[in-house]
Amino acid sequence: MTSNAAISVTGLNKSFGDTSVLKNILLDIEAGERVVVIGPSGTGKSTLLRCLNYLDRPDSGSIRVGDLNVDPASASRADVLALRRRTSFVFQNYALFANKTARENITQALITVKGQSEADAIARADETLRETGLIDKANSYPAALSGGQQQRIGIGRAMALDADLMLFDEPTSALDPEWVGEVLDLMRRVAEKRQTMLIVTHEMQFAREIADRIIFMSDGQIVEQGPPRQLLENPQDPRTKAFLRRVGKTGSSEGYS
Repeated sequence: MTSNAAISVTGLNKSFGDTSVLKNILLDIEAGERVVVIGPSGTGKSTLLRCLNYLDRPDSGSIRVGDLNVDPASASRADVLALRRRTSFVFQNYALFANKTARENITQALITVKGQSEADAIARADETLRETGLIDKANSYPAALSGGQQQRIGIGRAMALDADLMLFDEPTSALDPEWVGEVLDLMRRVAEKRQTMLIVTHEMQFAREIADRIIFMSDGQIVEQGPPRQLLENPQDPRTKAFLRRVGKTGSSEGYS
């Protein structure tokens, strides 16, 4: 493991009942690196992201973000809150508050997670809405927005937090096909800023374009990783080869991720 990595995950394990979902995950992510995670369904990709944000508490292992180190054996509520201030999460089902406007969905996170004043939160929310191209929807409720617009608000909420690490859990999987492009375009713009990103996705061509590194997971483990061209065109592990044959190297792996 690289001691100077911006994010370092060591020996991460997670089980649900008798089912072991993550098995001794070791992962370093450099500042500004865009890492994409692919793999079959049920292999622990989403659980990995949720553990990094402590939405699911790991059973063992440590997560270090900058100078903050969190271990489930000793993690306090303050440690978890500190970790969540340094990570932001984009959910596949948007996870917007139905009773709050687009602007309020962003300001809520800034006030509760970052402790900003209402005035500062509104100013940052409006700046983010302009970045996402949705300032004209600031006072709209989620029910009045398309799926693509809702997910762009979800990404905007994560952007506004200025976190060390942005986590994307299959951000296009719940979208109708006509909305996928606008969400991927916004993610490309985020990536161009060298935002540190860990992305679980079934969009293989997008992974090829955006990733500095692609990780293939299977059976709760990181099986293989490398630059996109290397992993997609010359995989070494039989499980990676079988997965890529099944989904195609550039198409969508929807239904398998």
